[in-house]
Amino acid sequence: MGAISLILTSGLAAGVAWADPQHGIAMYGDPALPPDFVSLPYVNQDAPKGGVIAAGEVGSFDSLNPYIQKGRVPWQLRFLGSESLMGRNWDEPFSLYGLLAESIEVGPNREWAEFTLRDGAKFSDGSPVTIDDVMWSYETLGTQGHGRYRGLWGKIDKMEKTGPNKVKFTFNVEDRELALIVGMRPILKKAQWDGVDFEQSRLDLLPITSAPYVIEDYEAGRYVSLKRNPEYWGKDLPFRRGTMNFDEIRMEFFGDETAMFEAFKGGVLNSNREFNVEKWQTQYGFPAVSAGEVVKSEIPHARPSGIIGLAMNTRRELFQDWRVRDALIHAFNFEYINETLTGSQQPRITSYFSNSVLGMQDGPATGKVKELLEPFKDDLLPGALDGYTLPVSDGSERNRKNLRKALALMEEAGYTVQDGVMKDQNGTPFTFEILMRKGNAEHERIADTYQQALKRMSIDVSINSIDSAQYKERTVEYDFDMTFYWRGVSLSPGNEQHNYWGSNGVETQGTRNWMGINSPAVDAMITSILTSTTRDDFIASTRALDRVLTSGRYVIPFYTYTNGRLAHAKELQFPERIPVYGDWITWQSDVWWWEEK
Repeated sequence: MGAISLILTSGLAAGVAWADPQHGIAMYGDPALPPDFVSLPYVNQDAPKGGVIAAGEVGSFDSLNPYIQKGRVPWQLRFLGSESLMGRNWDEPFSLYGLLAESIEVGPNREWAEFTLRDGAKFSDGSPVTIDDVMWSYETLGTQGHGRYRGLWGKIDKMEKTGPNKVKFTFNVEDRELALIVGMRPILKKAQWDGVDFEQSRLDLLPITSAPYVIEDYEAGRYVSLKRNPEYWGKDLPFRRGTMNFDEIRMEFFGDETAMFEAFKGGVLNSNREFNVEKWQTQYGFPAVSAGEVVKSEIPHARPSGIIGLAMNTRRELFQDWRVRDALIHAFNFEYINETLTGSQQPRITSYFSNSVLGMQDGPATGKVKELLEPFKDDLLPGALDGYTLPVSDGSERNRKNLRKALALMEEAGYTVQDGVMKDQNGTPFTFEILMRKGNAEHERIADTYQQALKRMSIDVSINSIDSAQYKERTVEYDFDMTFYWRGVSLSPGNEQHNYWGSNGVETQGTRNWMGINSPAVDAMITSILTSTTRDDFIASTRALDRVLTSGRYVIPFYTYTNGRLAHAKELQFPERIPVYGDWITWQSDVWWWEEK
């Protein structure tokens, strides 16, 4: 008994010592930056303030509130429009540093997290940010906000004010990431929403936040202009030093990519992100580039590929047989498409976490990965345990070898060509729709080429291109057969993985699980990621998840982007030091600056 008491006492003492308030927190180990850090490592501390960055987007918007489910909102506002208790360092896989909060304190097993709010934190209207604002924001977002915020609220057992400037969250599940996630919710001004329906989408009520930028002007569906707040409360914080340098961030909206590119060439925009390497090499020779007024910059990164391709909705009976999905992957002639569109210069996505240490490794599963997957071996699809690779064609348009394999797989699944049409045993034709959003010529060309390939298998496929409003409505409700899907993943996968491919998304509308993945192995691997206590276990869990997802054959992968490609006015400058995430989310708007030459 004495020995046990001593161990428990020592453990509690260690826990209390470890739980002292800290300036930051990492998923594993300690954050890289010390308490007295002077700036994020990838910024220019002396960057001048001023200038305008103007970039384009294809689509439209009818709301400027990114915190609710309703409405189409410029995606950038989710990141530029508000601040949270803590902020990301994009040069670490997953570490947070105090922003609105000056410190974080956690329990010995991260079963709770307590934040101390900074003195002097203010909203853009000059009013102070209070603990009441923080608590109201968490509860309101968790119960009335966008679906991305609600999952966390269900894992909070208790939220309590523990001091004039302190708030503590106690969790009801074992999940080490929650101590970090809970520090990343947008903080809104409670008083603004008194007597107002928070869930109602509208353009005439702009959320008041503490962010460095505020919306100054907009025209519905056309443009949004954000201006830097000269009275921004946090401009002297080390976390903000060298960041938020532009006087104006302007977002212009266009009906398609062609119009947007012409606007860039004409000087309406001064920054343009290019995803097609062939276009990058052949169509960026216009006069402004030749004259040196526009510069082409390639930005390397070490983040995972994510998954980009055509998603098959397994809620549809048509795609529930994995052999059918495998056949459709074989019929997709990637090598021919890649040569046609990019000159074969962009590598293919090989798995959801490819291009990173988190990606599944070649060959059979071994070690901890195998140990994690073995309990599910009877339910896993071929390739999960023994190794899986995507089919490769000879690059010719006919793709004969892979089409023969595709036909054989369809026959195994009960489909044969009857009277020139692929049909099931009851004579019902195998046919489906590819749903596309208007405006992306490259994706439409891919769909057209794929449609022709399927015709060679006697499969009749229709392509339906619709506007962004209809597209959002149908994808939120999973009302499609096959559609274009793009989901980026980070070096720190966590709770968002449930939203991406967790079984809860099979019936719950509005998740990113467009494929309808319903796999106990997937759910278990996500749980393993969230409960890992060492980085080695975390990597093994993610590699195991990657195997299940990839061998599940839910998405027909396109090519990946191992470099960011940004064409921009020569006055737009960025630091030499590139963060590990590269050109990611708000890197450009955060750390670039305008400098006359």
